[in-house]
Amino acid sequence: MKEIEVKILEVDRRQIERELIHLGSKKVFDGRIETFFFDFKNHGIMKAGNVVRLRREGKKARLTIKKFLSNKEVKKVEEVEVVVSDMQKMKRILKFLGLSMTSNMVKHRVSYLLGAVHFDVDKYERELAYIPEFLEIEAEDTGVIHNYAGVLGFNVEDCLPWSTKELINYYSSKSSE
Repeated sequence: MKEIEVKILEVDRRQIERELIHLGSKKVFDGRIETFFFDFKNHGIMKAGNVVRLRREGKKARLTIKKFLSNKEVKKVEEVEVVVSDMQKMKRILKFLGLSMTSNMVKHRVSYLLGAVHFDVDKYERELAYIPEFLEIEAEDTGVIHNYAGVLGFNVEDCLPWSTKELINYYSSKSSE
């Protein structure tokens, strides 16, 4: 499955939620997400711009592999995901395959769905709590993403094709200024 998305920085979650509800969106998730990233010792997965992620979202757990495709107007990745019944066993399987955990993060996410368009407002916790809330819009088409960004009061220039790593790097550099 192709994932096509953008990030919009420093949003007002309550305002976004009001607009999404007004548009007829349905809230599909409101809770904590714990994410673990894995790579080989030589960081070959990361060097290729790809990601191996194990995530607990509420009571659900999923293993996701993301292969980087493009980051021009929007971030495009090829994504393969599977539901995992036991996170600890999955961590052990990854370790047996030669992968080790490179980082982990926790965030609070509120997710809405409008047709086939996904809207996620995220706020990191713990060591990444300095990153302000941001919005992700995911759809099958760049034009749809930009259209909904406009409906929510944002410009195309506000729509950033950033990965999580780019987001963290941006705010890390700002906090050290």
